Amino acid sequence: MSETLLPRREVERRVGLGRSAIYARMARGTFPKPVHDTETETVWWVESEINAWVQARIDASRKRAA
Repeated sequence: MSETLLPRREVERRVGLGRSAIYARMARGTFPKPVHDTETETVWWVESEINAWVQARIDASRKRAA
């Protein structure tokens, strides 16, 4: 299985949230946590987890509208 890692700016673009909103949701446990690369001191998000988070938002919205 191969996973793609996304940098923060790409995550922001995909989910439509800024950095502080993403980190606030992570603190509440409602947003996927990143993978920390200690060698480069960067953080990356797993693309499939971001996609699942987006899909859950869509599904929740559709249920409320029904």
